[in-house]
Amino acid sequence: MTEKIRVIGAGLAGSEAAIYLAKKGYKVDLIEMRPKFQTGAHTTSYPAELVCSNSLGSLDLLSASGLLKEEALKLGSTLFEIAKKCSVPSGNSLSIDRFGFCEEIKKIIDSFENINQINEKYEKIDSSIPTIIATGPLSANELAQNIKEEFGEENFHFFDAIAPIVEKSSINFEKAFWASRWDKGSADFINCPMEKEEYEKFYEILTTAQRAPLHDFEAGYFEGCMPIEVMASRGIDTLRFGPMKPVGLFDKRIPTEFKKNQFYAVVQLRQDDKQANLYNLVGFQTNLKWKEQKRLVQSIPGLENASIVRYGVMHANTFINSPKILNKSLQTKKYPNIFFAGQLTGVEGYCESISTGLFAAINMDRYIKNKELIKLNNQTMLGALIDYITFEEHKKLQPINSNWGIIKEIEGDKKKLKKDKNLKNQIRSSRALEEIEKIKNTIEET
Repeated sequence: MTEKIRVIGAGLAGSEAAIYLAKKGYKVDLIEMRPKFQTGAHTTSYPAELVCSNSLGSLDLLSASGLLKEEALKLGSTLFEIAKKCSVPSGNSLSIDRFGFCEEIKKIIDSFENINQINEKYEKIDSSIPTIIATGPLSANELAQNIKEEFGEENFHFFDAIAPIVEKSSINFEKAFWASRWDKGSADFINCPMEKEEYEKFYEILTTAQRAPLHDFEAGYFEGCMPIEVMASRGIDTLRFGPMKPVGLFDKRIPTEFKKNQFYAVVQLRQDDKQANLYNLVGFQTNLKWKEQKRLVQSIPGLENASIVRYGVMHANTFINSPKILNKSLQTKKYPNIFFAGQLTGVEGYCESISTGLFAAINMDRYIKNKELIKLNNQTMLGALIDYITFEEHKKLQPINSNWGIIKEIEGDKKKLKKDKNLKNQIRSSRALEEIEKIKNTIEET
């Protein structure tokens, strides 16, 4: 096969798309501006680098994230297969060794002679060549401007934030303890408990700390990645009912009759690398100045002498006005041979990026072979995501991740289903996977 395809961006979506198309025998130009031009959030030149948390969410098929992963695996995802091989302990979630993961993806990409890796900035869409644009939320300004010119629609902006990472060896385990919430699964999280006075001191530091400037963008925070200082501004107890909730976390070294309220607040840390040397603070995305971050982190019991190996940062993310630009196959309405994928489309999250990268590649393959493009219905999680971001009646599209609220409702006894969420999600999940199986058969048969 001599047909050449361009994949722009070697992030999660682009890497998935390039590998899928290379397996199909296409010659793929994989264009990535790093390391020649960095984004301010990435730290390596590796493909598929995770810039925020190292968690890909739940593996449970009764969760929206777990269902999305399974759908993508059934459709032929390579990145989710590698993610499982690079997993680190985190209960029933899929958390990975971030560097081990992207190293493995690089090995796979390097192994394909038909993937030509080009390190340069892609600034202008060339509609004469079949192209998947998956440059992510940190796309080059030149490309963002060209998209506006080509499609006549303004991009939107929102801010994203990254949490600090600390060395495990610097954690004080006389105060910190291992546990998972409600003792479900293995005790994979490090927990730093707080009494009321300790929490109030922490809250005061957080709410009075200096923040880094946000440059010239109009701030619009994505709720799924809210900076901790913004959450704290909503009220003193917001964090205690959010990322610092103590419910279900017990230090078994402390005998107690009433486990219900053992602690006032708890900071959790999740393993970030395969060697278990590094741990990130769960839900602690922040834009505080680094000196303030150090003061805040070291005010947490158990982290008094924490060695911070990566500070939190915030950056402006961009995404296109997908309802005006894309159809439900992730193909542009203006140019049939141009597709978009990943967070640039308005989906939010690692799993969502991988899944849309795969879906765009499946449809690019079918487009080139003059086959009918695949459109998923909103009974599937991936179909519901794409249905959401391409819904033409949106007055203002905002980033969305996988959740049960966007999937088509099921028929049945509504009262019974409302009471039994597990049953409801089980039916939704089974229905979605049956539909994906049909799509898989269609792809293989045609």
